[in-house]
Amino acid sequence: MQHYAILVAGGSGSRMGGTVPKQFLELAGKPILLHTVEKFLAYSPEIRLVLVLPEADFGRWERLAPQLSHAPNHPITVVAGGATRFQSVRNGLNPIEGDGLVAVHDAVRPLVSVEVIRRTFESAAQFGNGVAAVAAKDSVRQLGPGGQNTALDRATLRLIQTPQTFRIGLLKKAFGQPESLLFTDDASVVEAAGFEVHLVEGSYENLKITTPEDLVVAEALLQR
Repeated sequence: MQHYAILVAGGSGSRMGGTVPKQFLELAGKPILLHTVEKFLAYSPEIRLVLVLPEADFGRWERLAPQLSHAPNHPITVVAGGATRFQSVRNGLNPIEGDGLVAVHDAVRPLVSVEVIRRTFESAAQFGNGVAAVAAKDSVRQLGPGGQNTALDRATLRLIQTPQTFRIGLLKKAFGQPESLLFTDDASVVEAAGFEVHLVEGSYENLKITTPEDLVVAEALLQR
């Protein structure tokens, strides 16, 4: 069964406080995006990759691609992102045809492990989808419209990560729906289409680099 991965790298990096999109910031001497691509090539040299980027960053990627330490000549399809994550993932699905499994992954999660990637693909092969998640460590409270708040049982909560991996036909059917503000990730899109979501064990190291503090933590984890 053919495996694909859509790496979503459409962010501008505004919360990082700089002019360079966060997927191109250096982490341990290498752009974050290269780390992420190499993790998926380490999982499988046969995987077919679709990279979703702002059109303005296509040239930047072309200059970086030869620096890949894993399979520098591996063919990678590059498509333009949309105004929202939903639109970007839908654009990433367009060049994918036929049967198989497709992982959707935030390009700014460069510390994802090969084992987590594998678990999501194995779950998708068995159940139709596999979504990486971890248990909540902190106490959690839910805010009401008037500012009141209520404690939630954190044992029943999971923090959702990527990759989120699906049978291709299932994901394409889900993304045929009209976009909704309730769609916060691919799993929520699939759930709204009537499919049950299957969670697999993620990793606390699989952090999403969003703020400068995240970059410091990722650097420390890599140096360790």
